Amino acid sequence: MRLKNLTIFGLSIFLVLGLASQEKVTNSFQQLGTALPTPNTYRNAAGAPGHEYWQQRADYSMEIKLDEAKQRIYGNEEITYYNQSPDALEYLWIQLDQNVRAKDSDTYKTSTSSINSKESFASIKNMEPWFDGGFKIDWVRDENGGDMKYTINRTMMRVDLDQPLKPGEKIRLNIKWWYNINDRMKIGGRSGMEYFEEDDNYLFTIAQFYPRMCLYTDYEGWQNKQFLGRGEFTLTFGNYDVRITVPADHVLGATGMLQNVDEVLTSTQKERWKKAQQSTVEPVMIVTEKEARAAEKSKSSSTKTWHYKAENVRDFAFATSRKFLWDAMAVKFGDRTVMAMSYYPKEGNPLWEKYSTKVVAHTLNVYSKHTFDYPYPAAISVHSKQIGMEYPMICFNYGRPEKDGTYSERMKYGMIGVIIHEVGHNYFPMIVNSDERQWTWMDEGLNTFLQYLTEQEFQRDYPSRRGPASKIVDYMSGSKDRISPIMTNSESIFQFGNNAYGKPATALNILRETILGRELFDFAFKTYAQRWMFKHPEPADFFRTMEDASGTDLDWFWRAWFYETDHVDIALEDVKWYQINSKNPSKEYAFEQSKGEDYDISKERNKKDLETVYIERDKGLEDFYTQVDYKKPNKLDEEEYKKYLSGLDAEQKEMLNSKDNFYELKFRNIGGIPMPIILDFKFKDGSVESRTLPAEIWRFDSEVITKVFIFDKELKEVIVDPRLQTADTDVENNYWPKRVLPSKFDLYEYNRSSENEMQRYKRAGKKW
Repeated sequence: MRLKNLTIFGLSIFLVLGLASQEKVTNSFQQLGTALPTPNTYRNAAGAPGHEYWQQRADYSMEIKLDEAKQRIYGNEEITYYNQSPDALEYLWIQLDQNVRAKDSDTYKTSTSSINSKESFASIKNMEPWFDGGFKIDWVRDENGGDMKYTINRTMMRVDLDQPLKPGEKIRLNIKWWYNINDRMKIGGRSGMEYFEEDDNYLFTIAQFYPRMCLYTDYEGWQNKQFLGRGEFTLTFGNYDVRITVPADHVLGATGMLQNVDEVLTSTQKERWKKAQQSTVEPVMIVTEKEARAAEKSKSSSTKTWHYKAENVRDFAFATSRKFLWDAMAVKFGDRTVMAMSYYPKEGNPLWEKYSTKVVAHTLNVYSKHTFDYPYPAAISVHSKQIGMEYPMICFNYGRPEKDGTYSERMKYGMIGVIIHEVGHNYFPMIVNSDERQWTWMDEGLNTFLQYLTEQEFQRDYPSRRGPASKIVDYMSGSKDRISPIMTNSESIFQFGNNAYGKPATALNILRETILGRELFDFAFKTYAQRWMFKHPEPADFFRTMEDASGTDLDWFWRAWFYETDHVDIALEDVKWYQINSKNPSKEYAFEQSKGEDYDISKERNKKDLETVYIERDKGLEDFYTQVDYKKPNKLDEEEYKKYLSGLDAEQKEMLNSKDNFYELKFRNIGGIPMPIILDFKFKDGSVESRTLPAEIWRFDSEVITKVFIFDKELKEVIVDPRLQTADTDVENNYWPKRVLPSKFDLYEYNRSSENEMQRYKRAGKKW
């Protein structure tokens, strides 16, 4: 019989039930309360936009010129700013993100430096700013051509208004500027240029190239955090009308859709473009490698203007080069066609032609399944060495093979992963428009989580770098001196990648697989994405929506994973085995006899060393207790047992004679994060049973709890977190009996070959 009920009247059970000590009350399960902002008419308590939610809008019309010879951008823009807030605005704030590379930039001033015993020429050069970066503002004017007063504060510019901009009003202003394009290969940067010495050509990936309106919100007013390099961009939605003039032999891709196809594409390219819009299986080459190689050799001295428009986007970026190959294919969402495209130089092949555009299409399909159908008309992946960066409808991605066309496994999957990640940013934060300058995790963490799901749908056993619980263990078990809570401002984070990408992605995967389950999580996550698409969510909106839509109080989870720096380490400290005392004299006597006496080394040696003891020499000392086995059942014991049984009903008699085994397990929360206790019970008959205790089991004691389990079989082994679902940092204390886990060490160090796997295979004389 398997015991279901332990309420046995008068029954002696040799155990104490697993009631956790209530002497210490943990804070882990207190509500977040004042840690979250008070709900209001703009953002309600369920995590959704309130009935008076509002947001600003900024439209841009721009004329841009790329001077390839001088490596400069010249621009003239008209901004139409709509004040849709309930506030009158006395001035406007505009972001000048290129000023991060100005010689007097705070980014240079606040970065630490030191001198080692050996320094390279490049490191010496970069100890002080040498590149003349930053916006050169020619003028700021109103729509009538009059000069407007402005003040530049590092990466921000305040434009003063003659009269406050009242709610419901709009204003137009014009800005003329230029700046020197940075060489990304020398000084880095999210955008810039790469020079190809072999054919004397440039590849330009251009972003943050124009003065952009700062975000004005209900929760912060004007965004006023300077751009220091890490905290990315928080921007206003609007429509863009952009004309970009470049050398006539360049191929250019940008945010939005090309408006002047007839003017910039050849008749052959236009036919290929039409064919690509019908091709849903294989990409169509619009500019071939042969054509790109020809363009590299004969540079045009004339120019061409590409005209792009984009609606309801928060930013605009473009890429241009005469080196570009261009391929495209169609992705269907109902009766809508989205164009997945890639632009890349010959140096990107064979990887890019084989994978890039198909990975773009795959990403759109998987992300849409978990959020909303991709709403824009295009998604572009651009090859750019040593970078991964995202903008609406276009992103810049690394992944360059060796010159012989081979590539390492790491390079292949690194390229696929970064394309998924950067294309995925169209959803977070380009559409679900979180504040990147403040909360990196809200776009990078959520996006890395979906990247993991997308990688696993691309290939079984895809070698994902982030997502699985086990991947974050080393970080979370590290020194707390260099670990920040996830809820830390973007510019103040220690270990940026682990904190803003890895840990939140892992937390969401644990929430999906272990805490909520896929059905509840997926519904809640999609609800959040759809509630906040084309809006500006804050962390509280995400936390509240996930709880509201899943029907689960998760404050303990957000507190432990997002607000604190504890780690997971739940130890199985002790296991005790009990059975019920049946009260049957014969049965219990036999049980005691089978146990035998505890071994006593002194008694064992005395058998040899002591020929006799006193009572053996003086029989007069014998009495009842030395002559009679009074513990052996007798007639009176049997009669008392029968009398005891007569007072029990049938159910109680059955329970009394149960052969069930009671196991009291003691768990200690060493790491601090309360997590579900996931257990595998392995029995001596070879069977296995899995149990999960919800995290709330820690609510009355955050350090030590006990729990009783009842089985009709005898246990052989117990394993905590057997499938590595919780990011437990010490698995050696997860076993009973204790298990010593094998590991290895290097006997000596050696130099690995610089060859990739394909090159080694080829050198061995093999083909594939």
